[in-house]
Amino acid sequence: MPGKRDQSVSPVCSVECVHADVVNAVKGPLTGVEGAGELLSALADDTRLKVLYSLSQAEMCVCDVAVALGVSKAVASYHLRLLYRMGLATYRKQGRLVYYSLAAHDVVPVVEAALNYALSRTTQQNGSASNG
Repeated sequence: MPGKRDQSVSPVCSVECVHADVVNAVKGPLTGVEGAGELLSALADDTRLKVLYSLSQAEMCVCDVAVALGVSKAVASYHLRLLYRMGLATYRKQGRLVYYSLAAHDVVPVVEAALNYALSRTTQQNGSASNG
């Protein structure tokens, strides 16, 4: 029946056919994208996504991040440390305070897109719940 999907089977070509022009057009830009999975892994955690967004807005000390996200200082520190190790955040010490900032500003559009996606889904779900 057209339009109905069998969720148990993934459609696969029944003959071998490679469209070289399409493959070559796609293949070039994919060369050297190793590491993108690490960014997506960082974004896959809601807390780290919120931390990255916060750091895209301002340099923040660990205490500020904790309060902004509504988490403990230990949780904020844990996620900041992971983001630092991934190369997405950097820090500086000022006396007894540690200030973090975004190290990779090219991730900002991805962070904003992920947040917008999450917000639109929440809005849709809330709209569905109130209409139901």
